[in-house]
Amino acid sequence: MARKTPTTKPAKAAKPATEAKPAAKPDLGEVRAQIDGIDQQIQALIAERARWAHQVGKAKGKLAAAVDYYRPEREAQVLRRVVDRNDGPLSDEVLVRVFREVMSACLAQQEPLKIGYLGPEGTFSQQAVHKHFGHSAHGLPMASIEEVFQEVAAGNADFGVVPVENSGQGTIQVTLDLFLTSPLKICGEVELRVHQHLLSRSGRIEDIERIYAHPQAFAQAAGWLRTHLPRAEKVPVSSNAEGARRARNADDAAAIAGESAGLVYGLKRVAGPIEDRSDNTTRFLVLGRESFPPSGHDRTSLLVFIRDRPGALYGVLEPLARRGISMNRIESRPAHGHLWQYAFFIDVAGHRDEAPLKDALDEIARQGDEVRVLGSYPVAIL
Repeated sequence: MARKTPTTKPAKAAKPATEAKPAAKPDLGEVRAQIDGIDQQIQALIAERARWAHQVGKAKGKLAAAVDYYRPEREAQVLRRVVDRNDGPLSDEVLVRVFREVMSACLAQQEPLKIGYLGPEGTFSQQAVHKHFGHSAHGLPMASIEEVFQEVAAGNADFGVVPVENSGQGTIQVTLDLFLTSPLKICGEVELRVHQHLLSRSGRIEDIERIYAHPQAFAQAAGWLRTHLPRAEKVPVSSNAEGARRARNADDAAAIAGESAGLVYGLKRVAGPIEDRSDNTTRFLVLGRESFPPSGHDRTSLLVFIRDRPGALYGVLEPLARRGISMNRIESRPAHGHLWQYAFFIDVAGHRDEAPLKDALDEIARQGDEVRVLGSYPVAIL
């Protein structure tokens, strides 16, 4: 009997996977209602915060001036907590800016702080003022860095903001030299990303025959200028905003400045950013008349006059190194009134009132060198 060959049953076709149902489209009206409700809660909390901030003024007394309410170490602590709490979706930078403006508005209930800066309106120094003090502070544009020092020392400005160094071009020497004789204290720092733009009235590069800018701006954009405008006359001015103010008067003139200066003086953007380094950053110092307590993450600026002897600089640096104190910067300048002697500007980690820096400063002072603490202040936040 013949053996039957088993027949293979055709495989059953697989059932198609169940398609995921698309998420229900949110109702726009409901979404907006939720946002309105949250806005109402935010506004109520800001108002409550402002009322409590006003109580701080009452606690300090009716005769206290606006400058007496400002506590940079307290603001730094608040902003660090903002960063620590942030889980998105907004960036740390955005949230810090929001909280800075809230604190600025609350402080201005008493009286707006008066902040001197290198003017005219539209400079990077003004941007640094807004970043550090918020837009509720009252900016006072000055004609020079020296005038900022003078007006703060005289009490006509509560604080001042001055540039001290650029990531690509180094130290602003005039600022350091003024510390040699000034009684002012450093009570804060601001780091500002600087984007330089070529601005003109016509907005056409072919019209440009001369360019106004601060010498630092010319240096920051030297490569771009060599490539695109090698024959244009370069006219140095006291600030980029001053250059923008001059450039608005002629079609054959241009200025190197920030976009804000273009808005202030009605100039069009020809090109930009034109800085040679994408990480171009300027560091500013906040000047005041008094010192402030530790914030928990501080930097101290020192001015050291060293006697002329072998190993003098080592004698200053060794007590710092032995205690593991990080040095961020050192710069020498001729000491006024002492021929061929130098003063050293040194930035170190820590606060003058806290160990181990306090112990190191005491040891350096015992060696006979003159050490001035220019200020202990919170490290820049973002």
